[in-house]
Amino acid sequence: MPSALSSSPGTVSQGAVAVLRFGRLAAMGTVAALILIGGVWGSWGTAQHVMLPKGRERGTMTVARCSGGLCSGPYAPLSAGSTARNRVVIDESVAVRQGEVLAVVVKPGSDEVVRSGPAGVLCAWLPLAGALLLASVVVAGGLRMPRTAWVMAGSGMALLTAAFVALQ
Repeated sequence: MPSALSSSPGTVSQGAVAVLRFGRLAAMGTVAALILIGGVWGSWGTAQHVMLPKGRERGTMTVARCSGGLCSGPYAPLSAGSTARNRVVIDESVAVRQGEVLAVVVKPGSDEVVRSGPAGVLCAWLPLAGALLLASVVVAGGLRMPRTAWVMAGSGMALLTAAFVALQ
């Protein structure tokens, strides 16, 4: 009685096909998960300050000057225990313009601020939006799950669009 290992050259046993299929699914699932984890990790550094502002300094920043990818200006406190500052810094990529007054949250232990409110939340989660778009390609091609990939890509595009609209 012939065994699976003694099959003729050129034929592949079903066991080998199953192992290869499992390996592909495991590898692509790991890649997709790592992309999504990276997106959440990249977003959470800013999102935690915007989404959990209790106990943090909240106020407004008047954009006075922008250069080198950063904008700076004076900070006026709105929350109890917050102190006024002559100069705080925000990333210029947050759609800021000179003279604009922004609602912000101060990162603890620094003079760096992040935009607050709905626009700040959406902007904070932009790295996750990019990760969803990238992972959708892996899910569609590597895992062969097109419906899930379309949902992921649609979610990423919706988040990108909402952030773009909120920052205008």
